Amino acid sequence: MLENAISWLRDFIWGVPMIVLLFGTHLFLTFRLKFIQRHTFRAVKLSTQSDDGAHGDISQFGALATALAATIGTGNIIGVSTAIALGGPGAVFWCWMTGVFGISTKYAESLLSVKYRVRLKDGSMAGGPMYTIERGLGIKWLAVLFAVFAVLATFGAGCTVQSHAITDVIRTSFGVNPAISGIVVTILTAVVILGGVKQISRVCEKLVPFMALFYIIGCAVILFLNRAFLLPALGTIVTSAFSLKSITGGFLGSAMMIACKYGVARGLFSNESGLGTAPIAAASAQTKNPVRQALVSMTGTFWDTVIVCAITGIVIVSTQLRLPELYVNVKDDALTQIAFSQLPYVGSYVLAIALSIFAFTTILGWSYYGERCVTYLFGAKRVMIYRIVFLVVLFYGAIADLGIIWTFSDLMNGLMAFPNLVSILLLSGVIVKETKHYLWDKHLDEHAPPAPVVDE
Repeated sequence: MLENAISWLRDFIWGVPMIVLLFGTHLFLTFRLKFIQRHTFRAVKLSTQSDDGAHGDISQFGALATALAATIGTGNIIGVSTAIALGGPGAVFWCWMTGVFGISTKYAESLLSVKYRVRLKDGSMAGGPMYTIERGLGIKWLAVLFAVFAVLATFGAGCTVQSHAITDVIRTSFGVNPAISGIVVTILTAVVILGGVKQISRVCEKLVPFMALFYIIGCAVILFLNRAFLLPALGTIVTSAFSLKSITGGFLGSAMMIACKYGVARGLFSNESGLGTAPIAAASAQTKNPVRQALVSMTGTFWDTVIVCAITGIVIVSTQLRLPELYVNVKDDALTQIAFSQLPYVGSYVLAIALSIFAFTTILGWSYYGERCVTYLFGAKRVMIYRIVFLVVLFYGAIADLGIIWTFSDLMNGLMAFPNLVSILLLSGVIVKETKHYLWDKHLDEHAPPAPVVDE
């Protein structure tokens, strides 16, 4: 009964209105910001630099690594797999398009997060959509609503989904009891998150580059094995994305709409552009001005979806074309596992290690998001309670059946996205003004006024 209710609400939230709002925001900002995506490689260069003397808790790269840790995870592996299983090969195209145009939204929400961030009495920076909505729009109740949805989302997308993915793949590959691996994951998480954002950032800075390279190398080998099917796979992805063939009746039941629905949902789950979570990490960055960090933050969507998700999708579809017999009666979250089984002897282990590291760093990033939202709602004194609850739920996710976890995660993501996207659209004039001054008028090295100090 509960599962059906959550599933219905998820489908309602992720219907045509959300697709139009999300994609519409991406397109609107892309054109209003004069195709900000053209600055991607400049932004990548900025992400490797340090803004010495700037205000903030962690480096620009540290903030990016924390955000990437939270975004490059099961969404890139299991999420793409389920998107293809439920929406067909065309879902890869819409997932990719969500990333390409979502770069502008990630830029916009990160800019606002840094502009409206505050300094707490303990000296730490705090920001994110809840502060943007309250300080930029003056709508306290909407800010609270976002923070509540975000806290709930951390227990789904950032916690149970990830711990379940880790213990399941370790059980499948190494035969380890989920309870044992769940205890290990919970202890490792506790050791890191109790050290706060600086400890989380240090761990993510070391793990994120390694895990991404490790996974991409594995994908590259598979693509080489499937080289004769790469062009057919790309053709299948594109044609399926625009197929009007009816599956459940009417245009809303067409292959195109279903592919779009699951591609956009999984694309958002993966890159979080428009979701409002990554800007929480961006707000803690040591940066001279909002535009500099916004440029750095938008590279997260480029790496996550434009590169990693696209590669995963092509790996799966090309393997389906090359070895279709392997995909008969396969569960939706196992498509990537089958593709990696092509790597002799080590395939399952490569995927297990990559997925485990991906999921673990995602847990770290989302735990920080939850802490900042709890601080906004209840004050810093309640953060320790949140951490304890988070760790308990983390272990539960490790041993529980996946069940409605993915559905719940999609629902919370959609509920978070609405207030965040509304605030971005209403404050688009501020975004353009800041971009004009710092980027278009070439004042990118100028320091912005310091964040105000507020009561928690």
